[in-house]
Amino acid sequence: MEKGFGTTRAMRGGAWALIAIPAVLGLLYLGACAPMMALMHGRVERPAASEFGFGPRQSARGLYVATIEPTETLRVRRMHRLRLTLRAADQAPVEDVSITIDGGMPEHGHGLPTKPRVTGNPGPGVYQIDGLKFNMGGWWELRFRIASAAGTDSVTFNLEL
Repeated sequence: MEKGFGTTRAMRGGAWALIAIPAVLGLLYLGACAPMMALMHGRVERPAASEFGFGPRQSARGLYVATIEPTETLRVRRMHRLRLTLRAADQAPVEDVSITIDGGMPEHGHGLPTKPRVTGNPGPGVYQIDGLKFNMGGWWELRFRIASAAGTDSVTFNLEL
């Protein structure tokens, strides 16, 4: 037996195996998971620069034209309020709507950290949205699902924080 910590050379070699085997297995697992995650989520293509901003944006089916207006500069890790203005294709204000708000970071695969909601209707076709927060910088999508007598449609805003 060698002097030292009372172990034999063979025992010390076994200790390396206790470290090396899980490390190798972990690398194999990650190597197998990365391609699977890419297949599951697919590559997300960033929209053109012209697709970013507060609008106006036409809804997917062309039923509405929407604009958002933050009450202050959008910053990460802060609660925000904004106004969503909705107009019909003929530019008339859209009233009596149901609005669902969603969003997230397409490149990161996660949603908004909060649940923003409509909290007021300060004018014809104008809806106050509260509870919006972005927890990190980067490309965010802010999606609105709009349902009114004209029909159901959605509009997406791409924002860079």
